[in-house]
Amino acid sequence: MGKAARVITIFLSSVVMSGMTLWASLALYYSNLPGLALRSAAACFFTITTLVCFLFLPRRGWTFPGFLVVFLLIVTWWITIPASNNRDWQDDVAVLPYATIQDNLVTIHNIRNLNYRTETDFDVHYYNKTFDLNTLDSVDFSAVYWMGDAIAHIIISFGFQEADYIAFSIETRKEKGEGYSAIKGFFKQYELIYIAGDERDLIRVRTDYRNPQEDVYLYRTKVTRERAQKLFMEYVRQINTMKEKPVWYNTLTTNCTTNIVMHVKTFSDRIRYNWKVFLSGYMPLYAYELGALDTRLPFKELRERSYINPKARLIGNDPEFSRKIREGLPLSGR
Repeated sequence: MGKAARVITIFLSSVVMSGMTLWASLALYYSNLPGLALRSAAACFFTITTLVCFLFLPRRGWTFPGFLVVFLLIVTWWITIPASNNRDWQDDVAVLPYATIQDNLVTIHNIRNLNYRTETDFDVHYYNKTFDLNTLDSVDFSAVYWMGDAIAHIIISFGFQEADYIAFSIETRKEKGEGYSAIKGFFKQYELIYIAGDERDLIRVRTDYRNPQEDVYLYRTKVTRERAQKLFMEYVRQINTMKEKPVWYNTLTTNCTTNIVMHVKTFSDRIRYNWKVFLSGYMPLYAYELGALDTRLPFKELRERSYINPKARLIGNDPEFSRKIREGLPLSGR
């Protein structure tokens, strides 16, 4: 091996080893070990020991195999950390939805509709509602922006005849006093929750009550009834599964966009995981490119016409919020 190749090999190996060390240290720090002191000590001990072994041990031929064994043990242990449905949850995510099914009738239990005074001050209200699959005639999605164009939260809404709507928002299920961190989201710090909600809750909390407010775009899709029914039942199966078997959230792989793609892929091979999925703010553009939105309009115009914040604030807590919010949107009334 030439000198240049050796230098490149050493450099690449160092980068990989550093990444593995960083991941394992963070996994220890954000683990289920009891107490911050123990978790900090474990992370520091692993990092310092790794550095000492690679930099100062005379027989380095044994260092990498030893490191790899310890790293794999940490990975194996970390994988076994279980998610839970029994924690001291924040009030807005304390209740899990579930569904009961009888022929074509699906009853969603615990549909959330919080009555907000501020984002953190609200009255808790849930209700049950039965939907007839034979009347399911639309699938829409909201893209919610709060930190630029690259990142958005995606909410899927299903519309039934007689202007009945239900929305599903895939979110982190946070405990009381817990905030969100993208870094923590990589390390089993949040369970996942599928909130079955009234759009007066899931949309208006973002347009009316968050400070600063978030920008919401509501896109109407061209999904057929057959595919709409399949997607709806995917959500139904998921909420029933998660009521019995909790799931971890992951910032990159298990979130509000990747899980939507996972559900769609069960009945369609057109959608793919790509950068527009992981940079979720571009999901509307991706849906447009797939022909799922109104392609009669340039995407820029479609996006402008799909912005609903002023309309949502004007409509307020009207019982017909979902119907009125769609008036004038592209493809409305199809």
